[in-house]
Amino acid sequence: MKSCYATRGFLPCADPASELTLGEPFEVLDQVGRSLPSLLLENDARDYLLKVHVPDWPYVNIPDDLWPQACLYYVRLGFIASGYINQVGQPACHALPTNLARPLCKIATLLQRPPILSYDGYALYNWKRFDPKKPVELGNIDTLQNFVHLYDEHWFILVHVEIEALAADIVDVVVGLNAALKKAPQDLTTKQVDSALDRVAIAMTKIIQVLQRIPEKMSDDLYFAKFRPYIGQFKDVVYQGVNIEPISFRGETGAQSSIMPLLTEFMKIPHQDNKLTRHLYDMRQYMPNDHRLLLAETRAMQDIKVLASAEKFDAVLELMACFREVHYHWAIKYIARRCNDQQGTGGTPFMRWLKFLIEETRAHKSDGSHGTVVA
Repeated sequence: MKSCYATRGFLPCADPASELTLGEPFEVLDQVGRSLPSLLLENDARDYLLKVHVPDWPYVNIPDDLWPQACLYYVRLGFIASGYINQVGQPACHALPTNLARPLCKIATLLQRPPILSYDGYALYNWKRFDPKKPVELGNIDTLQNFVHLYDEHWFILVHVEIEALAADIVDVVVGLNAALKKAPQDLTTKQVDSALDRVAIAMTKIIQVLQRIPEKMSDDLYFAKFRPYIGQFKDVVYQGVNIEPISFRGETGAQSSIMPLLTEFMKIPHQDNKLTRHLYDMRQYMPNDHRLLLAETRAMQDIKVLASAEKFDAVLELMACFREVHYHWAIKYIARRCNDQQGTGGTPFMRWLKFLIEETRAHKSDGSHGTVVA
């Protein structure tokens, strides 16, 4: 899939497709997808979904001009599969039926990702603009697919979409500096690096402001009880018709966004190698392949700390820590107060590792200032 990092960041170059145009047999996916929030309120939803004929992706690959169709096909199937396995109010389910498992596994293989709805399907490909001439921002966007009839879920997704749109400047800076360092590192000046870091700081400030808006239209009670369960992990699930052995996959989580991992690699923050940080690296397999490649390239990138002024470098680190603090407090408000296991949506022990990430980010400052430590 083509990337437009300078203008879209990690969002797709073109606005996502809103309906499948691969032929009449594929219309059933749009129909079931749009009806899913109502279907999942019924006790016999699984019986109904078991009978839906889902056509296979009709190609052995994904032609360039059909990437938006492939992404929507994956979004619809991913939502339906997660709705089937994680249906609220129904007994636990550990078998995805053949009619859903086979097509989901095929498109997931072509997309080079695990066969479960992840952050890309839940957010990156799951939006539309009301006015295509206006920016990708709250007030001008809505979701294509949901699990429940609650605007709270729309809001949760759309906040992430605007954050991804704002991150385009960050991705452009990283790609641009990496290219400059490869071409002529001796010509790169402190002034140029500082200017680039200013762009990152401006983008991060805007991103934090958007993240702070989460409670405006999202109830913590409704989030935890009504739609968070649908983005939970698949634990010991048999994909019938594909693999007879039970397999587990992480659920959708913001930890699968590429923004903070990119900044972490770019700023060369030395997080300790432990079970928690290895979990974060595991999240990368749920990212689109071109995002994973960019993270690897950025990891190999020369350290810009030696070229930057301490003031500009530390300002970005502080904003990263502030972003993580806002996320930490929302994790407490929306999850930790309501469960005892302190597990994130993707199976993450967030209460411990979020603190570590904040502290280690500040510890990387040039001036040695660690700032405020989350209590």
